[in-house]
Amino acid sequence: MADDNGALYLKDAILQLRAYKKLGEKAISQVYDSGLTKVLYSDANSIAILVKHMSGNMRSRWTMFLTTDGEKPDRNRDSEFELSEEPTREELITWWDDGWARVFDAIEHLKPEDLARTVTIRGQPHSVLQAINRQLMHYAYHIGQIVLLARALAGASWKSLSIPKRPSQS
Repeated sequence: MADDNGALYLKDAILQLRAYKKLGEKAISQVYDSGLTKVLYSDANSIAILVKHMSGNMRSRWTMFLTTDGEKPDRNRDSEFELSEEPTREELITWWDDGWARVFDAIEHLKPEDLARTVTIRGQPHSVLQAINRQLMHYAYHIGQIVLLARALAGASWKSLSIPKRPSQS
């Protein structure tokens, strides 16, 4: 029975992660190219910075997920919040796709019995289940930021990503 629950959990985690990926993509697609690096106030993050950070996090956490610390020694987290030059939309999509490919490659190869295994993130032990939940929450948080920024930048041309206001009764 535990394996059945583990299989259901893994299937649902993948489903939720794919939904968040698609949500982010739909939001990003509605932003004009120069808007991707726009910040709404000083010291804020742009969509480009959020994508860069998420991609760096995904590369670090999911590369050799079961066998190495989720914080790789070559990761420079602080640099993920800086842009030395403005990336193109294509570069952002490459970062995005690379990060998500690592997520799905790692999780889709897990078996229910792997959920109880221990992995480390920044030297701290986590069960695989905890590590997945941690990252699912982290990605949902940043995709929410991306959606909010995209909505603000798209303005009147924004197309709702869910049920629009008011016609929800119909």
